[in-house]
Amino acid sequence: MKFSKGYILVFLMFASQFAIAQIEFKTEVSKNKLGVNQRFRVEFKVNKQGADNFKAPAFTNFKIVGGPSSSVNQSWINGKSTYSQSYIYFIQPKNVGEYTIQPASIEYEGKTLKSNPVKITVTEAIEIPKDANNPEYVAQQNIHLVAEVSNGSPYVGEGIYVVYKLYVSENISVHDWRVTESPQYNGFWNQDIEVKQINVQKGKYNGEDYRYIVLKRAVLIPQRGGKLKIEPIKMDFNVGVPTGRGDFFGNMITKNVSYSAQSPLKVVNVQSLPEEGKPEDFSGAVGEYEFKVVANKNVLKANDAAQIKVEVSGRGNMKLFEIPKITTPPELEVYTPEHKEKISTALTGMRGTITDTYTVVPQYKGKYKIPEVSFSYFNPKEKKYNTIKNEAIYVEVTEGKELPGNVLNSNDSSNAVAKKAVTTNGNNFRFIALNAEFETKQHQPFFKTTPFYLLLLLPFLVIPIGIFVGRKRAERARDVFGNRIRLADRLARKYLSQAKKQLGNHEAFYIALEKALHNFLKAKLQIETSDISKEKISEILEDKGVESETIKEFIEVLNDCDFARYTPSTNVMMEQELEKAKEVITKIDKHL
Repeated sequence: MKFSKGYILVFLMFASQFAIAQIEFKTEVSKNKLGVNQRFRVEFKVNKQGADNFKAPAFTNFKIVGGPSSSVNQSWINGKSTYSQSYIYFIQPKNVGEYTIQPASIEYEGKTLKSNPVKITVTEAIEIPKDANNPEYVAQQNIHLVAEVSNGSPYVGEGIYVVYKLYVSENISVHDWRVTESPQYNGFWNQDIEVKQINVQKGKYNGEDYRYIVLKRAVLIPQRGGKLKIEPIKMDFNVGVPTGRGDFFGNMITKNVSYSAQSPLKVVNVQSLPEEGKPEDFSGAVGEYEFKVVANKNVLKANDAAQIKVEVSGRGNMKLFEIPKITTPPELEVYTPEHKEKISTALTGMRGTITDTYTVVPQYKGKYKIPEVSFSYFNPKEKKYNTIKNEAIYVEVTEGKELPGNVLNSNDSSNAVAKKAVTTNGNNFRFIALNAEFETKQHQPFFKTTPFYLLLLLPFLVIPIGIFVGRKRAERARDVFGNRIRLADRLARKYLSQAKKQLGNHEAFYIALEKALHNFLKAKLQIETSDISKEKISEILEDKGVESETIKEFIEVLNDCDFARYTPSTNVMMEQELEKAKEVITKIDKHL
């Protein structure tokens, strides 16, 4: 029997459509309802060989704790072939609520297939059953994350430290771990202390023998009074749990499982500094300090230079206050001081020296007094304020020009020019003429005058200028990169305008500056960044292709806003922060 080519073509089309119709790509989960502290298995399964380019969904509101892994099953039963390929993930919800696992995609014979979405209900954390054979229960009983705080009730500005330790019993083993969420120190100035080497030590936990290691250390300095929270550190572990069975040689067989844990929330009750006895010149220094003001020479010639060093040394919140400034007579020319900090940070706090070195150049011969300078600080151990006063410094200039006018006694507290008495004579009030004659001038004709010819030539001058300006505008319009920079600059000014209006108003300025940075990201990324951590902001910007150095600068400005809101700062410092914020917004906008 003969078939035409048309019948054959129609048959092949129906056959291919039938083959495609037989392919299945679906999503299966081990459970649809679970507690926020539980995990479940997600499997994307396709039943046709040749499917490739698998793409998993984003798993929004979940974190991946295992996988991806894949498996292939193929069998022949009574001459019938079955095939299945699976892509497997183990995930855990982040929050309570109802969520949807979006479809995955895969390609088959040039077409893209999508799996079915799956709804998941997440409840509050549930208690893990006390089953000695349950690996999660065994891990929970034998792994503990601990946060140890050195002082639970410090003063504002008094340094404390927190140490995070991982306790593991002898019954299980931990193969690997990673930090999934770093702790937040809102209301604290903080600095991490590097853990250079992981050393396993032995210690007690709840009276039982454990092994432990130090994971993280940080110095914290509270910036305001009240109850401040030290948020938990969250970690994932790969744990070897004994199964209770032995191998052929009698060795215990272990099962590797994934486990998550977090340290408990810590609350620090910060005491405000007492108002009673607070010196007027107190600038926020808390700790134990020494203070001195010295000159490298007290006798010199005019136009020679002397150096006066103002130095604060000791232990405390050394980066969080300003050291005193000297005042000098106007006859001494003083240059901007050279600022140096030599500070080391350890668990005991910050220790070191801060110096401002002034270069002083006298202009006239004489003896000059630099008034005494005082430095006040609060000692948390003594629970009181202390003030150190430095004696006045005298500088004697032996050679040089005389000070204009009569100089007062050099032993006087300051040099001044003696005032001259006003003398009167008979010519102080002269004769004023009573009759005056006014002479009027006749106006010359405007025609053929110099202004007449200048106005006549003005159009011929304006035309070339107009052509020149037009060409410049055209060049600027073609300058795509330059226009983007100028647009970014205008964008930065727009978001920072409110902060600029608050210059001089310390707390309102930093609140407005922080809000401007978050509003900028909200407009650019279409997300509410004020509700997420700085680490998450860094991840989002990194995914958008922003350079790591630019991200670091942006986070530094956010940290400065959080820190500077509770510490004294000058108008110059606020202007510098505003300029720094403008630069980093311009850089990020250029990338986005």
